[in-house]
Amino acid sequence: MKSRYWMSTLLCVVTAVGAACAQESPGDPLAVLGDGVVAAATAIDPEGYLQKLGVIAHDSMGGRDTPSPGLEMTAAWIASQFERVGLLPAGDDGSYLQRYSIDLVRPDLVASSASVNGAGDLRFGRDLVMTGMPEGDVEGPVVMLVGVGDVTSDAISKISGKNVVVASMPAGLNREGKLFAAELLRNGALSALLVVDVLDRAWNQRVDRISRNTAVQVGRNGATTGFSGEVRADAIRPILSAHGVELGKGPAQGALSVIDVPQLALALSPRVQVLDARSAPNVAGVLEGSDPVLKEEYVVFSAHMDHIGFGRPNAEGDSINNGADDDASGTTAVLEIAEAFSSLPTRPKRSMIFLLVSGEEKGLWGSAYFADNPPVRIDRMVADLNADMVGRNWPDTIVAIGMEHSELGAILGLVNEAHPELGMTAIDDIWPDERFYFRSDHYNFARKGVPVLFFFNGTHEDYHGRNDEVDRIDAEKATRISQLIFYLGYELANRVERPKWNPESRRQIVEGA
Repeated sequence: MKSRYWMSTLLCVVTAVGAACAQESPGDPLAVLGDGVVAAATAIDPEGYLQKLGVIAHDSMGGRDTPSPGLEMTAAWIASQFERVGLLPAGDDGSYLQRYSIDLVRPDLVASSASVNGAGDLRFGRDLVMTGMPEGDVEGPVVMLVGVGDVTSDAISKISGKNVVVASMPAGLNREGKLFAAELLRNGALSALLVVDVLDRAWNQRVDRISRNTAVQVGRNGATTGFSGEVRADAIRPILSAHGVELGKGPAQGALSVIDVPQLALALSPRVQVLDARSAPNVAGVLEGSDPVLKEEYVVFSAHMDHIGFGRPNAEGDSINNGADDDASGTTAVLEIAEAFSSLPTRPKRSMIFLLVSGEEKGLWGSAYFADNPPVRIDRMVADLNADMVGRNWPDTIVAIGMEHSELGAILGLVNEAHPELGMTAIDDIWPDERFYFRSDHYNFARKGVPVLFFFNGTHEDYHGRNDEVDRIDAEKATRISQLIFYLGYELANRVERPKWNPESRRQIVEGA
């Protein structure tokens, strides 16, 4: 029943997407494919695919948890494959590996500091605390926010680059307060300090709870763009008063307004204590393009090489989650595509980045770090084609999530139509309620302004289970999907114009409006 329902849904979506692609296709004709291009695509075959898949999803890799020895072995093997096919290293210090830190931390209230120019004194723990586990330094003038209502464009212009003392959130960092503080930071505030008026006992309980909290901090680089926290009314009141601004006893009434605090500046330097320091790898390689101008732009092919590691043994005593579909299948697709492009007698005009990240299962760690610390400027990346779980379910269909958000959807439609020999139809997202667009590594490129497509065959009964094994992968299907992504990448690397965003999608996804 489930399969029958899904397939009827697929047929409807295929029809709708095909019509949309025909109406919205970009004007450039498809790139002409020489014999070398077709030969490279057809060299992606089930035998080679299964050989690579068998290495990545082997028991010896221990389920590729982040971090783990098995993940390190996987990354080293992938790097060897990149070197074998002649990709240029795009990691740290001339290597293929890009490493990011994974630290277990807790707030260090002793090492944290706050300074006020002029009269007054603030101290972490005694007078103020930060939410989360921030570390870094901000310094700038102070404004006070009073009243209630939306953060208007006029208010935004007055809080940008300022430390904002919020006098109208008496409950402090409850859910409403956290959301409001986050909005201020998004709109350029250096910090958002919510004033709380509580007794010593209640304050001390808050400080004790915060000081004992621990968290995993990924990619720590000693710099944060903004902080939110709480400051005691009794501590901030005399400081404001000394600069001619009075803090009321309760939340101010009326519309939201910003009050300048003349000559007052605040420097905040929260610190954390590292309890356990580890790291994990991404693997990145580059194939340089052939055009002297367009080679400075990049098409990115990505997948996550990690999985969830060990679990409770099943009836046969197997405790390793090998993740053959999730996501050894996508990782293998990227390796096969890289090898195919490397074999071309004439390289495409644009350059290509082949990227295998870790930490996807923990919260898109590796791709977030890569997008924040790319080997080339992020605005030179014209597209990210992400493959996550492409080896199961229907033999002739692959979902390409994100088709509606940019011209990539229409371009994929043209490429798909030009290759009926693949017997593979790419369709739009059939699970919008699952929000898969925000749940794999492509999203970290999208939020930076890079158009993306996410190739995904959906979950199944073996998802995150012991039985997600190599012998259940449809390698013939995965090969045809890899070929389709290869042809799409070739097209994107040779088009005159880079793909454009749907303006409304860009406004929502990139600009956060």
